[in-house]
Amino acid sequence: MSVWRQLSAVAVDGPTAVTVGNFDGVHRGHQVVLARTLQAARHRGGLPVVAVTFDPHPVSVLVPDRAPSALTDVDRRAELLGSVGVDHVLVLAFDLAVAAWSPAEFVHRVLVDALHAGVVVVGADFRFGARAAGDVAALRTQGARLGFAVEAVELATGAHNEPWSSSAVRSALARGDVGAAARVLGRDHAVRGVVVVGDRRGRQLGYPTANVPAAESAAVPADGVYAGTLRRLDGGGADALPAAISVGTNPTFDGASRRIEAYVLGRDDLDLYGVPVEIAFRRHLRAQVRFDDVDRLVDQMARDVDDTRAAFADVD
Repeated sequence: MSVWRQLSAVAVDGPTAVTVGNFDGVHRGHQVVLARTLQAARHRGGLPVVAVTFDPHPVSVLVPDRAPSALTDVDRRAELLGSVGVDHVLVLAFDLAVAAWSPAEFVHRVLVDALHAGVVVVGADFRFGARAAGDVAALRTQGARLGFAVEAVELATGAHNEPWSSSAVRSALARGDVGAAARVLGRDHAVRGVVVVGDRRGRQLGYPTANVPAAESAAVPADGVYAGTLRRLDGGGADALPAAISVGTNPTFDGASRRIEAYVLGRDDLDLYGVPVEIAFRRHLRAQVRFDDVDRLVDQMARDVDDTRAAFADVD
């Protein structure tokens, strides 16, 4: 799969099947649109499929104080798009200049001149161009004039009309409901980062943890303790290892910085400093609590480990 980070890098020989969106999280709603794009490509003789996405999120440029937290960074987003069958990803660097493109200019620059679109598949609520002036009807008008078909996919929902949207995932994570987030994503929500040296207090207490700073831009679940997994991303081990995960400021020790700490069950031999890892959240276990003394904290940590094991036993 190719990842193009500017229009001038695009290399296509003929018509393509294109889908456009932020695709943050590549959740199940996105996957419905992507599946329809793949189907449209097959019906037209096997056109290459291109997903167009934006970095940073347009809202972070247009209304910075309302910028949504990111479910995935752009590299992970590209990986996920490739995993569902996308052939190429075009990452448009979104800035005020791009934001000022009219709908017609967006169509010409991106869909026609760069990608030679034969068919464009978008969500039914798709908006594009300056001030979001373009909609599906405008896209169809442009397509009829410029030679590409347009298909719109209605918003997909889960059981009981549960919305499949990035906003729904962020809302679930904000209240610590990682199970609800997983139902929309189709997988456990995960955060990536590089392990840093922490207070080394976990090792002293018998539970050495991998400490990953919580990036301000990342969608991190609400403070609390979770059952989940830790996976190395440096090739030093591909398996996701069961872990008890704490998110928060470590209130028992008057911590100030918010962090993610993961204790891999039964392992005290992992040297992860400086290693990029992925921490995935499977089940919320309890809220973050301040303990009056360390012994009570250690007793609770033991229960957290037992609850984490139980969470994985339930799955098995």
